[in-house]
Amino acid sequence: MEYTNIILDKDNRVATVRLNRPDALNALSPEVLAELSFAVADAGNDESIKALVVRGEGRAFCAGADLTYFQTTFDDPTLLPEYVAQLNDTLSQIEKLPIPAIALVHGFALAGGLELMMACDMAIVADDARLGDQHVNFGLMPGGGSTQRLPRRVGLQRAMELLTTGRWLSGAESVAWGLALRSVPSELLEEELEKLVEPLRTKSRSGLALIKSVTLRGMGMPLEDGVALENLAFTQYMTTSPHPAEGIRAFREKRQPEF
Repeated sequence: MEYTNIILDKDNRVATVRLNRPDALNALSPEVLAELSFAVADAGNDESIKALVVRGEGRAFCAGADLTYFQTTFDDPTLLPEYVAQLNDTLSQIEKLPIPAIALVHGFALAGGLELMMACDMAIVADDARLGDQHVNFGLMPGGGSTQRLPRRVGLQRAMELLTTGRWLSGAESVAWGLALRSVPSELLEEELEKLVEPLRTKSRSGLALIKSVTLRGMGMPLEDGVALENLAFTQYMTTSPHPAEGIRAFREKRQPEF
């Protein structure tokens, strides 16, 4: 695919997707979502890639859905379920990637932008970033998963506050609430990102994939069932993948494993 709304870079085992509609604060049009989906699939299928970074060009990470496009759905209501399905399919695709996905957030992460951030496994945000779900401020409700992902991230009461008041969180507040991993001054975002992705470059991709999959699947299970899921995955991985044997050899030989 020829990208016109995003930029995809691959460097040193990390794929970076940059939303590239700065004049529209990287709003999620159908075209953006189509290109984002293709880029995510590309990163997922590339065995050399150990992590995906999602970020935005210009003044914002992402201001949410494209309201210009939404205006057209009032004239043709059949477009709305198509868009919502496309949005949710793309976010689910990020969640199901066999590698960690990291959101790098500056400026705004608003509504659909917050939903995109929450589809990633981890988020590094600027201290002065503004995060929130403002659907309710305009007589709307979320359509990209905020009512489900927010309570799982921050707890029911905090989620309800954000969803029903439409208030913003700063980057630092979002970390205190458990919505983001770390916040730093905006000029240190790149440095903080590198600290996170550097160790991922040397990890077993199959190990990363299994850890992510089992962790996310287990969150919806009772503890006993989740542990049973882990035990089964562990046994299968240890007996079918060459990476555990290589890791143990490397440990005994006091060297870095070769994955």
